[in-house]
Amino acid sequence: MFISQFTKLKTLLEDEFPGDLEISSEGTPTTTGWFEVQVNGVLVHSKKNGDGFVDNDQKLARIVRAIEKALGK
Repeated sequence: MFISQFTKLKTLLEDEFPGDLEISSEGTPTTTGWFEVQVNGVLVHSKKNGDGFVDNDQKLARIVRAIEKALGK
């Protein structure tokens, strides 16, 4: 299930910001894995560092705002 959720979110963000993001993830045996988004070397979201799983529109909107800020939009 993690893979499909990750793929959906990654595709959505990459479609919105083509070529601007570095998105990484890793499944782990003890949790649902981690998901990180970087823009120009700036970490704007990290599940591993406490930002949590992106499971609602408010969390997604926060990431989009952070990306826009990092891009100077």
